[in-house]
Amino acid sequence: MRDEAQAVIIGGGAMGAGLLYFLAHEGWTDTVLVEKGELSSGSTWHAAGLIPHFIGSLNMAKCHAVAPELYASIEDETGLHGGWHGTGAIRLAITDDQVDWFRYVQGMLEIVGVEGHLIGPDEITKYWPFMDVSDVKVGFHTPNDGWSDPSSATAAMVKGARQLGAELAKNTLVTETNRLADGRWEVITDKGRIVCDHLVNAAGCYAPQVGAMAGLEVPIVSVIHQYLITEPLEEMKALDYDPPIIRDPRVSSYYRREIDSLLVGPYETANAQIYGVDGIEWDKHFYLTPPDLDQIMPHLVDAGDRIPPFQEAGIKKVISGPITHTPDSGYLMGPAPGHDNYWLCCGASIGVTQGPGAGKFLAQWMVHGQTEVNVAEMDPRRFGDHAGPKGRYAIERAIEEYHEMYQTLRPGEQRFAGRPQKVDPIYDRLDARGAQWMEVFGWERPQYFSPDGSPEQHSFRRSNAFEVVAEECRGTRERAGLADLTAFSKFEVTGADAAAFLDRLTANRMPAGDGGIRLTHLLTALGGIEAEMTVTRLGPDRFYLNSGITMQFHDRDWLNHHIEPGEDVTVADRTEELAILAVAGPRARDILTAVTGADLSNDGFRWLTGREIEVAGVPCIALRVSYVGELGWELHHPIERLPELYDALVAAGEPHGMVHYGSYAMNVMRIEKGYKAMGSELTTEITPVEADLGRFVDYSTDFIGRAAVEARLAKGEDIDMILVYCEVDTDRDPITGNECRGNEPIYHDDELVGLTTSGTWGHTVGKSLAFAYVQPGYRRPGTTFEVSLLGQRRTATVLAEPAHDPGNEKPRA
Repeated sequence: MRDEAQAVIIGGGAMGAGLLYFLAHEGWTDTVLVEKGELSSGSTWHAAGLIPHFIGSLNMAKCHAVAPELYASIEDETGLHGGWHGTGAIRLAITDDQVDWFRYVQGMLEIVGVEGHLIGPDEITKYWPFMDVSDVKVGFHTPNDGWSDPSSATAAMVKGARQLGAELAKNTLVTETNRLADGRWEVITDKGRIVCDHLVNAAGCYAPQVGAMAGLEVPIVSVIHQYLITEPLEEMKALDYDPPIIRDPRVSSYYRREIDSLLVGPYETANAQIYGVDGIEWDKHFYLTPPDLDQIMPHLVDAGDRIPPFQEAGIKKVISGPITHTPDSGYLMGPAPGHDNYWLCCGASIGVTQGPGAGKFLAQWMVHGQTEVNVAEMDPRRFGDHAGPKGRYAIERAIEEYHEMYQTLRPGEQRFAGRPQKVDPIYDRLDARGAQWMEVFGWERPQYFSPDGSPEQHSFRRSNAFEVVAEECRGTRERAGLADLTAFSKFEVTGADAAAFLDRLTANRMPAGDGGIRLTHLLTALGGIEAEMTVTRLGPDRFYLNSGITMQFHDRDWLNHHIEPGEDVTVADRTEELAILAVAGPRARDILTAVTGADLSNDGFRWLTGREIEVAGVPCIALRVSYVGELGWELHHPIERLPELYDALVAAGEPHGMVHYGSYAMNVMRIEKGYKAMGSELTTEITPVEADLGRFVDYSTDFIGRAAVEARLAKGEDIDMILVYCEVDTDRDPITGNECRGNEPIYHDDELVGLTTSGTWGHTVGKSLAFAYVQPGYRRPGTTFEVSLLGQRRTATVLAEPAHDPGNEKPRA
């Protein structure tokens, strides 16, 4: 084992092997994979090995597409079979909501290039003649799915890396990891010491323990999963083919052929059992937990109803072992929060599927500084400090995610396990007003306010929240609206070099004078949009920065990691200290004037400026900005003073008919105004050129990514895509109507020419609106194309300007 390396990967399961393989193919061959036992001897070896393309996320679908291609072809490269069995798969829909979801996913998979078909019950029984489909509405058939032997797949990927020079250290236990003074990482093992530039935790069920060595809380909880294999079935013997894998939401189970037997794998919908929260013994290799058929018996009975021959089948083998789960069931891939060059590649509940894709995109990230896909939903920093592996949130959410494995999460629908975690001091006041809560980065945030307290009846079409949100929009646009925006990130950057530091990091020029505000974007060296921030200059060496709450740890890391040696710059995270209330609408000035002596006139407080004032006796950083496109101010103030400021604003707003509005209405109004959003329109694989952000880029400053953006700009129309804003001719029925949600495919003459990023019904303007990335030839106003909405083609027309207030008069009023 070498004593120095460019990268060390801890963990030899599918995730670690996938990363080793793709790092080597990116040119990083000075890499060592350290495994405490044999390859795949943790949780990988006992997995059922199913490889689905079907998933409700565009970027995860891109990840899933890597595995079947690699496993089917890797033998040509390595001489080792990847264990691939191409059987196809069918997912069953038994409700109308599931059918709508299937239609949405079908369109999304078309963007990725994955074949998928909706088939009827009669066609399902052609594949599974002895299956009962009496309750099935449709099946989603992905003919290029299959399964792979986990140990074969892992071994083949490692061999592919070793052929290029990477190293494998088996039966080598990591006992310590330490950050050295020179910034490198020291890995202490029972076989010696390795010093590396980059350290990757791919330790699966052991990832929390390995992370603890570096002071990290890795939000992973292991949950025991069982599947069984029957004795041979005559009905299976009679089939001269391998039928598609079945995923059955009614039974919460999967089924596949195993030689002449049936493999059945239930996900319990109650009382799932966690494993090893307080630690797992290091000497466990190829281990299983004791089978407990009583735990899954209700699902086995239901499986017998679905596949009647199973009722009389003998059980040959039961496999029971822990599988990792995160609070949202997405894996962890990317930088560990607060640590330079410490990466996570773990937490996958279907690691044999996700290992190759995670390895491919993490390798790109490590080598090039960004990836070809949007990795925000994979980034470990999407979880806050409330998600430690031994805490209530991580445990209860992991169990709930396991229970809900085969259930359909409808738009806006929430899960409530482990909540609430973070509430601000006016939570009870907002709750009494009918707030319908969502959780974002641990914080509770209102989606909308239900007048009678009734919850939303979620749907892929219009829900009962539709008209309520319309009233919130109208009230704000016509009078005034109040929103609690406390759940946003807040930083102060100070020091003699603060201005120069921010000029280097941001594509837009920093405000020249005190009180100036700029919307700006932080880019990678390749020009990708890494972050979006509002920057307010409070003094010559004092800047106040705001961004989305889900980016708190990400943005804090990005700022801190870019402070150069010798620079006088300090970054202070004030997210937990400050609250934000926003007042917006044509009567916002009248409402605020009643509770402050500050001059709020246009001359006294210009648009896009900030000042420190008192409102109702509460010290505030007041920013004249509005994400909903109206006259308005954000009031940033000590969080402990939030209740008194809130009460004063509510009292002052009552004579003016001020309403409360939540995140649903805010999204509607920002799209009506044509405002782009980080995470949908703005992502890391996009540069400001494609995102049409030219007015926010100052090429006179030497910002990070400038050369890449200039090179992209020089291509003119010779780029892959450009962002447009459009009106969509959608179904306007109050019940069955639906709008773009993002990631719907766009066609012209049956050619795929783009995809949507977000959309809504504009209650103020009476139009269905959407943002979309399309080929440059379709960017001109008046151009039409078709958007696939739940399987129906709808005409979209490119607009030349925002649907609401195109002259931008209202924010300046």
